Amino acid sequence: MDSDASGDVIVVGGGVVGLTTALELARAGRRVRVWTRDPTAGTTSAVAGALWWPYRIDPVERVGGWSLRALRVFEELAARPERTGVRMVEGVQADTRFDGLGSWAAEVAGLRPSTAEEYAGGEGVWARLPLVDMPVHLEWLTERFLAAGGLVETREVADLAEAGAAAPVVVNCTGLDARTLVPDATVRPLRGQLVLVENPGVDTWFTAAGGSGETAETSTYFFPQPGRLILGGTAEQDTFSLEPDPEVAEAIVARCAAVRPEIAKARVIGHRVGLRPTRPEVRVERERAPWGGVLVHNYGHGGAGVTVAWGCAQEAAGLAVS
Repeated sequence: MDSDASGDVIVVGGGVVGLTTALELARAGRRVRVWTRDPTAGTTSAVAGALWWPYRIDPVERVGGWSLRALRVFEELAARPERTGVRMVEGVQADTRFDGLGSWAAEVAGLRPSTAEEYAGGEGVWARLPLVDMPVHLEWLTERFLAAGGLVETREVADLAEAGAAAPVVVNCTGLDARTLVPDATVRPLRGQLVLVENPGVDTWFTAAGGSGETAETSTYFFPQPGRLILGGTAEQDTFSLEPDPEVAEAIVARCAAVRPEIAKARVIGHRVGLRPTRPEVRVERERAPWGGVLVHNYGHGGAGVTVAWGCAQEAAGLAVS
């Protein structure tokens, strides 16, 4: 059945990638349902930091375009932060050479090498970037999708063919679950642990992937969000546990406090763990499904799902309606 034979589309997956893709399809005039196993607040997306930055994601030749399309959307949404959850916030990406960034960097207004006052630990870049309060943003996406005529159904999917039996076009935005649903053994979890503290007055973000005394599984970052400061983090490959590790949490606070000493005395108000759905390359692709319908894949975004969400959603939606 051709995708044009019906306006019905089922998007499987209710995280930021699934909801953004569903919204793009609904805006294009399709009748869209989102099937999600977990309520939006229970998805991995709800745990994210979430700073716009192309982080641990390939293929490089496509990521820049996806990221920049998302950046333009976020810049517009930042005009209504209380509704959309998006704010433009200044900060430093540490241990990063400006001339070592991809070609996309030239399209980011104001991105430049950091000064010694902004970061005294070595080379870094300064930028004013979208910082997304994910619970608010996911709620906004859901509201916009419903207002566009979409439906959200909470249901567990054991086989993508279940969606194929209900609509001629299925868009697979299942993240880590694509490992079994496709199946795709190249999808692997990258565990991230966060600590939430009362903000002691930090109004800029900071990130450092690795650093002195750190391993590939650790990083240092803090993001000021309304009502809290998010501290991170970890990047543990092939670890499925969603239980916070107290020792890891202590180490996260200590690393962040080494950058901003006032964090050391901040009261801890919560812990979060999420499993980033990594893959050697993001998969945005259309194929003829085994059941005869159209199947579009949009998964494998790792730790940059928010960063590329709008770009990948626009491409996936185009594939679904072509």
